[in-house]
Amino acid sequence: MRSRIIEIAKEGKGTVGVSILNLDTHDTLSYNGHAQLPMQSVMKFSIAITVLHGIDEGHFKLDQPIHIDKSDYYDTYSPLKDKHPGGNFDITIRELLSYMVSLSDNVACDVLLKTLGGIDKVNTYIHSIGIPNIAFKATEFQMAQSWDVQYTNWAEATGLTHLLDLAFKPDFLSPANHAYLWKIMQETSTGPNQIKGLLPVGTVVYHKTGRSGTNEQGITAATNDIGIITLPNGKHLAIAVFVSDTPVNQTIRESIISRIAKAAYDEAVK
Repeated sequence: MRSRIIEIAKEGKGTVGVSILNLDTHDTLSYNGHAQLPMQSVMKFSIAITVLHGIDEGHFKLDQPIHIDKSDYYDTYSPLKDKHPGGNFDITIRELLSYMVSLSDNVACDVLLKTLGGIDKVNTYIHSIGIPNIAFKATEFQMAQSWDVQYTNWAEATGLTHLLDLAFKPDFLSPANHAYLWKIMQETSTGPNQIKGLLPVGTVVYHKTGRSGTNEQGITAATNDIGIITLPNGKHLAIAVFVSDTPVNQTIRESIISRIAKAAYDEAVK
């Protein structure tokens, strides 16, 4: 399988980082698993974990209303902004989490970061639970200001599969918040041709995507997907695939992710 992944990764003509972890046997495989690659919206998984931990600690409530002002808006991808173009409305943290994770909404992300008290809160919490090989430095708004800023939010693929493993454990959050986290991860609608692309129809996948734009030189910094695949026997496989700094088109980038995920799935079900 490792040879197969290396062959697929070559098509990226950039850096492809892969980490695979069987959550039941703890078998692992990585390729460029310790490369520090830009996360883009993959970081929203960690932000959601941090918010839900804060709720468990009593700092917030899941159904607590948060006010959205028009000043929270900027030129970015945001189904929330599209639905409420005038701003000036209240929305619960529960709904913001759903927009941020399932729809990868950038405005919802930055509003939740403001509610937490800043991106540093995420960095500190994720490091505190034993995931050092990851960095959170910039909001979505800050990343939109300059191409290079996205590289300050980086992760190693191995760190992300470790985080997925940790967060999937039933006692990681309160039962209600644990259930809600994995509900919105399962409901992710972005990247249908990535991890889920070649898996059997009906396979339950909990995942979070991330992707950058393409610069004037034709380089795309990030096409990413991390998640947990449910195997036919009910066991689970964590996977992180980052396709970074590549000149190839979106179809090829997504195909790299889907074929690596399918190779991991096929090996796991042998």
